[in-house]
Amino acid sequence: MSELGHQPVLLDAVVDALITEAGGFYIDGTFGRGGHSQAMLSRLNSSARLLVFDKDPRAIAAANSLAGRDSRVMVEYGSFAGIRDAVERAGQLGKVSGVLLDLGVSSPQLDDPERGFSFSADGPLDMRMDTQHGPSAAEWLAKVTEEELARVLFEYGEERYSRRIARAVVKARSEEVIERTGMLAEIIARAHPAWERHKHPATRSFQAIRIAVNRELDDLQQCLADVAEVLSVGGRLAVISFHSLEDRMIKRFVRGNDEVDPALARLPIINPKVSQGFRWVVKQARPSAAEIEINPRSRSAVLRVAERAR
Repeated sequence: MSELGHQPVLLDAVVDALITEAGGFYIDGTFGRGGHSQAMLSRLNSSARLLVFDKDPRAIAAANSLAGRDSRVMVEYGSFAGIRDAVERAGQLGKVSGVLLDLGVSSPQLDDPERGFSFSADGPLDMRMDTQHGPSAAEWLAKVTEEELARVLFEYGEERYSRRIARAVVKARSEEVIERTGMLAEIIARAHPAWERHKHPATRSFQAIRIAVNRELDDLQQCLADVAEVLSVGGRLAVISFHSLEDRMIKRFVRGNDEVDPALARLPIINPKVSQGFRWVVKQARPSAAEIEINPRSRSAVLRVAERAR
């Protein structure tokens, strides 16, 4: 377990599938607190290199600390959407042995009320992974139209009562600025007519707003569009997803399926000639019952690993 109690998900499965060359050039696109990165480094020799990305300044501080102790580590502050440019600057285009994307929100982010990712404790309505750039969730909610908010809640949160909730949020913001997680959760709870057992009624809406604020699906789409140029033939892409839309994007990419998924219709279709150059290595892996017991947040995780075949 790494800093602040963060437990990297599917750790052994990721490293076993991803590391095929001890002296290779690898990428951790979502460093977090470094659990996956450190496990990867333990399998690599002195000639290997590990390029790590993160949008969170606190994660970058942890990555820089690791780089100070291990000369194999290179740090890139920003989204993995910029993977191609960073790899080209490193002179490794088409030479990367493996790329890992862990698409979950880390425990340090979720457990800190000041970050605004969770309604379990009241805090500022921020939700930004990069706290130094872009609008916060509060700023986004203050300007978004009712129609767009309903779309985001329905598509990104798969919230069946999206229109009702959007209407309630827009009405509430006309009376008072929505700046706190507790306030937003209460507005959504009052508007939601069908509470699910063991799930707060604001869960899906908070997830959807976070995805929109951080442009998570757009970043993933851009990374997938570039990953074939980044990886060597035989290089592997490992993705841990926690959301059905992300998982469908990965499956669609590897299948080379250019049919339009209605839920992904606004995103550009990746060139099928690019995605058809991949084959499955791990079609699906999920946490064991033992891992879920230790780390309940891993319950919805799905690992898929594909290899560039040509």
